[in-house]
Amino acid sequence: MLDYAQARRLMVDCQLRTFDVTDIALLDAFDSVPRERFVPEGREAFAYIDQPITLGTEEGETRAMPAPMVLARLIQALAVKPGERALDVATGLGYAAAILDRLGASVTALESLPGLAEQARERLAAVTGKAIPVETGALDGGAPRHGPYDAILINGRIERRPQALLEQLADGGRLACVQGEGRTGKATLWVRAGNAFGARPLFDAAVPPLRAFATEPGFTF
Repeated sequence: MLDYAQARRLMVDCQLRTFDVTDIALLDAFDSVPRERFVPEGREAFAYIDQPITLGTEEGETRAMPAPMVLARLIQALAVKPGERALDVATGLGYAAAILDRLGASVTALESLPGLAEQARERLAAVTGKAIPVETGALDGGAPRHGPYDAILINGRIERRPQALLEQLADGGRLACVQGEGRTGKATLWVRAGNAFGARPLFDAAVPPLRAFATEPGFTF
C-alpha cells in the first residue's frame, strides 16, 4: 500500500521546493493536507503526480485539479494571512479550499457542478472538521454574500478578465489565476486598490480551461 505521508513529503521536496515555493506555512499545509482524500475514488495512487488530475464530468464540463507546483505557486502569490477571507473558485473536490483553511483563512468554496460540490462539502468536513461553505453557482459570478474577499483563487485557465470576481475583492485584495488562450497560459496576480485593478504576470503555467471564463466567439466574414 502506498505510504501517503511519504508521498506528500516527496511532493513538497521534489515538486514544490524546486519550483520556487519557499513559504514555510504553505509548504507545511501541502505536507499536512491529505491530497489523496480529494481525488476520485480509485485514483488515490495518482494524487501526488506533477500534473493535473481529472475530477469528474457533469453537464458536459470536466473539472480538474491543478498540478501541485502550479497550485502552490498561485497560493503563495496570494500571501494569505490567518483570518483573511478567501474564495476558492472551481473548487472541484475541495483540495485548494483545504489548503487555504490550513493557512488560517476563512474559506468559501464555489463550484458550478452540483455533484462535485456535494462531494466537496463531505470531504472538506471529514478532513478539516469544519462546515466550510461550498456554494453552487456560476463560477464567473463568484459568491458575493460571503465577501468581500482578501484573496480569490481560480482553479483553472481563464480567457477573459474575471470582472465580477475582481469586484468582490476587498481593498488591497488579491486574485490569482492562469490567463490565456491555448494550452499554456500565464499565471497572473490581480490586486485591488480602491476602484482600480492592477495585474502582473508571474510564470507560465498549463492548467485545464474553465468554460465559464471562455472568450465568446466573434463573427467571422
